[in-house]
Amino acid sequence: MSELPFAATTPISVSRVGLKARDAEGLAAFYRMVLGLEELSRDGGTILLGARERPLLAIEADSAARPDDPKAAGLFHTAFLLPSRADLGRWINFAIANRIGIDGASDHLVSEALYLSDPEGNGIEIYADRPREAWKMNGNQIAMATERLNIPDVVGTVPAGDAGWQGAPENTVIGHVHLRAGNPAEAEAWWSDAFGLDTMAKYGPSAVFLSSGGYHHHIGANSWSSAGAGPRDPALGGLSWVEMRSSAANAASERSDPWGTVIRTVPGEPG
Repeated sequence: MSELPFAATTPISVSRVGLKARDAEGLAAFYRMVLGLEELSRDGGTILLGARERPLLAIEADSAARPDDPKAAGLFHTAFLLPSRADLGRWINFAIANRIGIDGASDHLVSEALYLSDPEGNGIEIYADRPREAWKMNGNQIAMATERLNIPDVVGTVPAGDAGWQGAPENTVIGHVHLRAGNPAEAEAWWSDAFGLDTMAKYGPSAVFLSSGGYHHHIGANSWSSAGAGPRDPALGGLSWVEMRSSAANAASERSDPWGTVIRTVPGEPG
């Protein structure tokens, strides 16, 4: 049995993400096929998906929703963290065999990741972390970069005769959520004040990465396509809400970030 990733053992971590879908059935089918998530339940027009009974993604049906606008505040990507590098290698083999298109593949020093988009334009990252002891600091920031991923090296971690990808493995979690924001400095201040997250790294003035408990980031915020964006239009499809688990919370609560993105908090211990 794999270990729970470090990202989920901190005082605050990402619990679930909600997506507003114009075609909820089609979107759920995509996440079942491509990421190997399982349908856990249905409640009205909401389909709850997860990995081995761990709920991760709620897809909310709204056929009247307008297509998401990449220039608006919202979701840049939901990052699904696999428990091991070999799990990432298994998914790569699966993607190659099934001709699943990807948008990119990167080595971020602290992690190795592949990127793709779902049928409604929501960004997805599938990644595995390098061991925490291998992470390096650059001054007071964690050293992260965007370099070319060595795909053969990752695939080489899959043992010979392995059964291959069998769907999202146990202890798959949402490691982080990366948001589109109008102003990353404003996002940084809000997440610091509302959740006590620590700033771990910045990419100039256009992107910031924050976390709890020393993780490289639970929340990212960038303005690469959304600089100056105002409040998010609730009629848009795409991101509906982000749910954070907090060991300091006594009850569930809900608030909105400066762009109207709904951020939920649920109480719970790490794990």
